[in-house]
Amino acid sequence: MILILSVITLIFIIYIIIFFIFFKPENISTQLKPNKISVVVAARNESNNIAGLIDSLSAQSYSKELFEVIMVDDNSTDNTFNQAVSLSKERTNFRVLKTRNNFLSGKRAALKTGIEASKYPFILITDADCKPQEKWIEIMNAKFNEGYDFIFGLAPFSTEKTFTNKLARFENLWTHILTFSFAKAGIPYSAAARNFGFKKSSFVKTGGYDNTTETLSGDDDLLLREAVKHKMKIDCVTDYAASVFSRTPSTYTAYLKQKARHTSTSHHYLLKHQILLGIWHIANLLLLSSIFFVGYSYFFLFLFCIKFLFDAVLVLSKQKITHYNFSILEILYLQTLYDLHIVVNFINSFFLKRNWKSDS
Repeated sequence: MILILSVITLIFIIYIIIFFIFFKPENISTQLKPNKISVVVAARNESNNIAGLIDSLSAQSYSKELFEVIMVDDNSTDNTFNQAVSLSKERTNFRVLKTRNNFLSGKRAALKTGIEASKYPFILITDADCKPQEKWIEIMNAKFNEGYDFIFGLAPFSTEKTFTNKLARFENLWTHILTFSFAKAGIPYSAAARNFGFKKSSFVKTGGYDNTTETLSGDDDLLLREAVKHKMKIDCVTDYAASVFSRTPSTYTAYLKQKARHTSTSHHYLLKHQILLGIWHIANLLLLSSIFFVGYSYFFLFLFCIKFLFDAVLVLSKQKITHYNFSILEILYLQTLYDLHIVVNFINSFFLKRNWKSDS
């Protein structure tokens, strides 16, 4: 048992070293070729949020002559469509469409409608309840100029004074650490749809969303999976100025439903990515459980402390990339909750109600 946990600890430390090496902040120079870019947004029942998104996109530092915004209403039952049309009237580079019927459903159908209607060779995707930073398009354009087919950027949560928000932000930080570290190491497996982009030609070569229909969610992760299959050039952007913010679910129950939906997508990752993530999460859970064996040997307490020491140092050093600010005491209990929620979310993912919007 001690030998097994020692090996697990070594694996855990190797992962931590990878995270330290590859997840770093960057400042991207934007003095490069200005490309024409289409921003596509899928919206369903977002009447409370659409104005904030439109204001954020209107305030972009990128020239209005170089980008268009296509908002696609996906059968909203509220005033989203009319509100988007009204707010876009004076904005000549904004268009509002309705989802066209095709064999895709949910968010993918709306995104496909927008992409097919786009005029420009580069596509950026965000969500209707998000607020991109002012230099978002400008910085993502600079990354496109480096020759990448698919790119994704930071997608932090806004800070609120609730337990659910704190837990969601902590999980969000670890999601960034994992996805960005592995992407920079040449093993991309996941991205946030609210800060995602690609060459339109590369999207077409992968088959687009037609090969990502296993779940209603996962339009981002499964599209990235197809990009990996087609050996596309993929990178991520850790420049905070290109962040896209969104709010966390308002209740703990809504948070669990959202995480279950996201976790369900991982069932359809490539096998090598499932193994990579499985080893990491199992190592964490085994080291966490070592505290229950302290009565047999103090070596188990040593392993338990090693885990939390490395976790704390990593979080404290990397949280500034997303501008989070967790204290040591918060890290101690949030890390435990995060590790346990991996199990909870995995179990819940098998009982997921298939509805891309209602559970968010």
